[in-house]
Amino acid sequence: MLPSEIEILFVSHKYPPAVGGMEKQSFELINNVALYLKVHTIVYDNKESILTFFFHLNRRILSKINDNPRIKLIHFNDGLIAAVASFHKGYDHLKRVVTLHGLDVVFPFPYFQRRIIPRFNVFDRIITVSQATAQAAQSRGIDASRILVIPNGVDPVLPSTAVIPENNLDFTGTEYHNLNGNVTPLPYFITLGRAVRRKGFSWLMEHVIPAVQGNFKLIMIGPFDHSPTLTERLLNLLPNKLYHLFTLFLGYPTDQQDMRKLLKAYPEQIQHLGKVPFAQLKQLLAGAQAFLMPNIQVPGDMEGFGLVCLEASAAGTIVVAAELEGITSAITHNHNGLLLASRDAHAWITQLQSILDHPDHYEKLGQKFKCNTSRAFSWDIMARNYCQTFVELCQTL
Repeated sequence: MLPSEIEILFVSHKYPPAVGGMEKQSFELINNVALYLKVHTIVYDNKESILTFFFHLNRRILSKINDNPRIKLIHFNDGLIAAVASFHKGYDHLKRVVTLHGLDVVFPFPYFQRRIIPRFNVFDRIITVSQATAQAAQSRGIDASRILVIPNGVDPVLPSTAVIPENNLDFTGTEYHNLNGNVTPLPYFITLGRAVRRKGFSWLMEHVIPAVQGNFKLIMIGPFDHSPTLTERLLNLLPNKLYHLFTLFLGYPTDQQDMRKLLKAYPEQIQHLGKVPFAQLKQLLAGAQAFLMPNIQVPGDMEGFGLVCLEASAAGTIVVAAELEGITSAITHNHNGLLLASRDAHAWITQLQSILDHPDHYEKLGQKFKCNTSRAFSWDIMARNYCQTFVELCQTL
C-alpha cells in the first residue's frame, strides 16, 4: 500500500484552544503528519462538555470512517481516550495506535491498573514518548512487541502554560549596584512549570539554593497561587489516598503549600513571578545562568518526557536536570544538557556554584547544547517517525 493511499484519523481530547504540553504535542503531531499523509480529525474543542465528547465518540468515529472509507488507521492521543476507545465497537478492521505520555500509565488507581491498562494490548502499536514510559508500560503487562518509543519534538517557542497576554511585569531584584555605582545584572537561575510535587521545586528551594554562595536569585515562573484557594482547602480535607488520586488526576499543584513557606523564608534569594508575558519570558530565559529541572520521584506520578527541558535548551539556555524518568530521553548528559542525580543536594550545589563561578564557560556550553538539541529533536522528525510507523502498519492490512 502506497503512502498516498493511506488516510489517518486522529482522535484527541487534548488540543487547542486548551494549552499544555499534551495539547502542544497533539497539535504539532496532527499538523506535521498532514504534510506527508492525508489526515482527518476528531478533536475536543471545548464547545461541549468533555463527558459529552466521550459519550458520542464511538458514533462520531463510525460516522467519520463511513464518510471517508480510505481511512486505514486511527491514532488516539493518550491513555485516557484509548481506555474509552478500547470498549468501542464497529471499527476493529482498522489499525489502532495510541501514544502514552507517562501519568496515563502509572496513575495509581487500582481498577485502572488491574483492568484498564491490560486492555491497551488491543492496540496494534503503543507509542511512548520516552524509554521510561515504555518500561513503565511493559512492567504493567503491555506487550513489549507492540511498544515503540518516539520522542516528542521541540521548537524555540516557550511553554504556553508560563505565559499571560498582559504587557506589564513587575520583576525586581535582577540588578544591583557595584562598588563603582554602576548597575550590574544580577545572575539568576530559572525554573518553569506547574508546582506539582514531582517537579522538585520545594526540594530545590530548601536544600540547594540557600547553600549556593554568591549574589544571585532563583526566578520561578508558571501558574502559582500565592494564597491558599478554596479548592486547595477542600482538597486538604480529603484522606491522604484520595487526596493523592484527586490531585494527580487534576494535575493540581501539590507543592504550593511548601513553596509559599520557603518563599517567605528566602525572599532575597527566591522570587516566584507566576505566569509572565511571552516577551519577558523569552528575555528571562535568554539571560538566565541555567534552566533547572530538579525532579524527584513521586509514587503514582512520573515525568513522561521533559519537553520543557528541550524548549529551554533550544533557546540556548544550559539545562541542569534530574537524571530521572522521561527526562533522560530528552536530555543526554554533556550533549544537550547536564544531568544530576535526583535529590543529591551536594551534586546540585556544586554544579550551580560552578555555573555561577564560570559563566563564560557555561554560556558557550549552552550554545553547543542548543545546536545538538536542534539537530536531534524537531516536530518534523517526530512526525516522520509516526508516518513511517503508520505506513508500515497499514501495509500489513
